[in-house]
Amino acid sequence: MSPEANTGLPGGLDPLALCETWGTPLYIYDARIMQEQLATFRAAFSKLPYRILYAAKALSNIEVLRLFRKEGTGLDAVSVEEIELGLRAGFSPSGILFTPSFPSAADLDRAARLGARINIDSLSTLEKFAGCDGADKACCLRLKPWLRTGKSPEAVERWRADSKFGIALEELDTACELARSSKVRIEGLHVHSSSVILDADVFLEAAGALFEAAGSIPGLEYLDFGGGIKVPHREEDPVIDLAGIARCLEPLYRNFSQEHGKELELWFEPGRYLVSRAGRLLARVTGLKKNDGEVLAGVDTGFHHLLRPRLYGAWHEITNLSNPGGEPAEYRIVGQLCEPDDLATARMIPEIREGDLLAFHNAGAYGASMASNYNSRLRPAELLLQDGEAKLIRRRETLEDLLRTQAGA
Repeated sequence: MSPEANTGLPGGLDPLALCETWGTPLYIYDARIMQEQLATFRAAFSKLPYRILYAAKALSNIEVLRLFRKEGTGLDAVSVEEIELGLRAGFSPSGILFTPSFPSAADLDRAARLGARINIDSLSTLEKFAGCDGADKACCLRLKPWLRTGKSPEAVERWRADSKFGIALEELDTACELARSSKVRIEGLHVHSSSVILDADVFLEAAGALFEAAGSIPGLEYLDFGGGIKVPHREEDPVIDLAGIARCLEPLYRNFSQEHGKELELWFEPGRYLVSRAGRLLARVTGLKKNDGEVLAGVDTGFHHLLRPRLYGAWHEITNLSNPGGEPAEYRIVGQLCEPDDLATARMIPEIREGDLLAFHNAGAYGASMASNYNSRLRPAELLLQDGEAKLIRRRETLEDLLRTQAGA
């Protein structure tokens, strides 16, 4: 068995050695996996005129943004700051789509001045955008269509009822009239059906609604199908067949093109799909404790570094890198915060000893990007593994970093 097979890291890099050098907790990202995921996505839609915009919110480290820029993607940004990061990473302004939620007029004006494309999801935001400076104002409209199919129609309906995003289809005519009267050109339509309830049927129903809406709006250049493509965290987790979706999407696209005499570009905004599998959070076991028949394994991290288990009940595979051949036992993995911060419960893991190194898998998306300084804890370092080397792309925070913005500190 090769060293890489033992560690799962490129070039046989040893995670234990990386932690000896850089300390724990430690985020590591495998550039090769990001590139493989991107290649799979591209292959699935190769028969259609497509464009991929990496969703920066999933993992916004500037070196990761640079990696995707070099791979030829655009960028999906949800804040002005992500636009700024994208520009510093080398993306062209026109390659960045800004999709804010309840933006201020100042945010819209700043984004427009920076040259990003603007995605608008409410009539009030459209009114604000119409008031921004600029002779040629173009925007994309984010829609919220009715979705009634899928494997979990109740979840779909609940998501639609609760979602704050998007212009309802019944408001589309009003939005188009407002755009015309304000001399705002509608260049694209967007829909995002959410990673929480996404399956092939939901995706294709949303696509059908988007094509139907596009038929009534002249001058469109693209249709954006958003992101939300899941990745499996366990073997039994359902996943979307990207190639199958593309095959079903192709006749919708061809029929639309033939009926309306125009060929639009199809945009996608994968984030989680591209980076989740590429990332791991490595943490050191700092103590063991018996608790009413269960064994707690405490680690030097918590939901301030990996929020998804606490926020969403998300499941992350955990491996014991220090003792992979140990006798499996059941553990509850807890963090160091002065809060209930279970990272996993009732997990069968090879015997855990104090000082062992644990790896939390599928931590590339919404891990470091959602980290905080709660309990005045410091955020971890991040490494990018590329070309057989480990490159530090974010140093570990210090107390001075924590105090830098505090007056009188």
